This record gives sequence, structure tokens and C-alpha cells, in this order.
Amino acid sequence: MTAVIQAGGHGMRLRELTHDKIPKPLFPIDGIPIIKRQIDTLAREGISEFIIITGHLGDMIERFVGDGKSFGAKLRFFRESIPLGSGGALPAVADMIGHDDCLLINGDLVFDFYLERMIRFHNEKKAEITLFAHPNTHPHDSDLLKTDKSGRVISIDFKNNIREYWYENLINAGTAIINPRVLRGFPRNAELNFEHDIVRELTASGSAIYAYRSPEYVRDAGTPDRLREAERDIISGLTAARNLRNKQKAIFSDRDGTINKDAGLLYKEDQFELSDGASEAIRIINNSGYLALCVTNQSVVARGLCTEDDVRCIHNKMETLLGERGAYLDGVAFCPHHPDKGYPEERPEYKIRCDCRKPGVGMITDFARRFNIDLSESWMVGDTETDMQCGVNAGLHTCLIGNAPCRIKADIKCVDLLDAVQKIIDQSRSK
Repeated sequence: MTAVIQAGGHGMRLRELTHDKIPKPLFPIDGIPIIKRQIDTLAREGISEFIIITGHLGDMIERFVGDGKSFGAKLRFFRESIPLGSGGALPAVADMIGHDDCLLINGDLVFDFYLERMIRFHNEKKAEITLFAHPNTHPHDSDLLKTDKSGRVISIDFKNNIREYWYENLINAGTAIINPRVLRGFPRNAELNFEHDIVRELTASGSAIYAYRSPEYVRDAGTPDRLREAERDIISGLTAARNLRNKQKAIFSDRDGTINKDAGLLYKEDQFELSDGASEAIRIINNSGYLALCVTNQSVVARGLCTEDDVRCIHNKMETLLGERGAYLDGVAFCPHHPDKGYPEERPEYKIRCDCRKPGVGMITDFARRFNIDLSESWMVGDTETDMQCGVNAGLHTCLIGNAPCRIKADIKCVDLLDAVQKIIDQSRSK
């Protein structure tokens, strides 16, 4: 697979640091230029051929990387004579690549991810484009991907649109696997935006565009603040640790009574209200090295009070509210089943015994498989005995919040989710 690195922009957002003396991809993070980090990381993941798209101050980039021998790679260049946007060079670059899929990387990204997993997903879906997707701390001013249950992208809601609805926090991270065939119908040497002009048009025409969801580290370092954050994460080891080749640790949280205020049988969006301190707690998880995951029983579906899509809308409200406060969940799972039968309004297809309903461990083990989680280093936080039994069954450490009676001895007891997260992080740091 050939990697295509977009390194032709003017780097306006970073100009207060570069002073337009060097191109943004050559700016050092912890002493190493961004583009060298990118090539070294991708070479470790098995990439040996690169095409670098250059433009503004492109001669400096070309002199720095040369023919790639010093990186143990083969490098070629496509020089933009005029700025072509984030997608304008791609139709011509597609001709340089040939027929094999390529990996597209924005030139201001800091990343470390398990490429083989993404390729496997791309091939299983028979995708024409696979976008690396994840939540972020500012979805309200980001382009959002809308997907169906299979992960297929059905539309993009661009950040300048007015959003009068609750949305899922799912962002294109600036990395994609592309079949170059889909690029050849676009004009050459015309200014194009990759998302607005290429992905949107292909999605509308029915092309197979998929979102690959991963909690791995792929961050834009294109502003001074984000560059400094990326540097801190590199120095702390967080960037490398998030690669899914490595075992992850997670804090699994119940929803009702833990992330949101308990409203009994919550089945309408207007019943949902975040618990005090919940967003702060999840922000702490986001910065801790743990994954933030929500697992919740939602028997309201089996009871006939709402549909699975209604539950997803409630979860979109949860993600929207958290995002407005700079927090995000790496994943949300719910079980719609309930085993007890005999109620007139129930939905028989959901009245089954399953492994996903807590204290069953199906939701936990599914996340463990997807994100390579070490359950022995992870936690279950909830407000009921069912949550604690689920944690025990899954081999998790357990934290009971609130004052509900519980016959299961939890590892720690706390007032609320914020108290729980602070104690868990403190214990982790003291090891």
C-alpha cells in the first residue's frame, strides 16, 4: 500500500510558530519534524512507498526527505503549482498509484494506529473509501459523519450548518484508505475539498464509503495549542500506548443513575439530563489513558415504550451534551432485551434471554474484542447490584456509586461518577 501525505498547504494556523520560514510538516514536535514522525510511524506499520503532495515551501520538504533512503522507504512527490485544496491533487496522484488501495494522511496529523486492523475492516466491507473516525472534544465545530448500523457513511453534516438536533460525536480524523479508481472521475488540477467535493459526491452517488471507528491516537496538530497537546501526549507515552497492538484499559460506566440523573424508565429525549459532575468525570477519563465506555440495559425497548432508534437518539443527546463540555465517550452499547414476558405492550422479539443484558458480559466482551482491552486492568462503575455482578462476571474491578443496597462487595464505594473516576485514577497513578 502506498501512503499519500498531504503536505502542500500554507499552514496559516501555525504561522505564529513557523513564521512562514518552514512548512508546517517540518515543524518539530519534541525535536522531530512532523513529517518524519509520520513516515517513521507508517514504515513501522509496513508502509514502504510514499507520495508526498507538496506546494508552499515544498522544496524544503523535498530536500529534507530526499529519495527516502534515509527513512528506509521509497518516496515520490507531486508538486502543486497552484493550491488545489485538500483533494485537488488526488485525481492526478491516483494515476501515479495505479490500481491498489492507498492510505491518505493529512500533513499536520500526529498519530499511532494499528493499520492492519483498518485494512482488514476496509476489505471486509468491500469499501471504496474507509475514513478513520472517532469522537473529539469539539464536535460542535467539526464536520460530523452520519452512518448506518453497518458503519456505512450516509452523509456528512458540515460544521457551518445549523444543527437543531442531537448528534453522534463521530469525526473524520484526516486519515483514509482509498481505492484510487473512485478518484479518476474528478477533474485534474482543479481545486477540490476532500470531504466537501469528493466524499460528499461519492456518498450521494451510492459509493461504498465506511467509517472505521477506533479510539487510537490520530490528532490534528495544526494549531499552536493542539501542537502543544500532541507534544505532551508523545512525551507522556499516551500516543504510542493507544495503538491497538497494545492492551488497553477502560472505565465502563452504567448510564442511568451514573452518567445521567435517574429518571426511572427513561424513554424520551427530554427525560435525559446529565448527572452533576459527569462531564468533568469523562473529561478526566479522556486525559487519563483509560477508554471511556458506556454499557447500559435498556429494557424500555422490550417493554414497547420506544424503539432502538429512540434509544440511539437519547444517546446522541448524551454525546452532544458531553461534547459541548469538552468530553466524549469512546463507545456506547445498550441491550434492548428483557427475559420476562406477559405484558400487553411488550415486543415479543426482544423478550429473550441474552448474554448482553447485564449482569451478562456480552457488551463488555464485545468492546474488549474490538479495542483489545485488558479487563483485569479495567473498571465497572455503576449504581446497582446488577452493575457490580456484571463487573465481577467480566473480571473487572468494581466501583459502586450512591447508596443503593448491594450484596456484591465492590472494590470501592463512591458518591458519584466524578468521585469514582478520581479515585480510580489516583489508584492507577499510585501503582
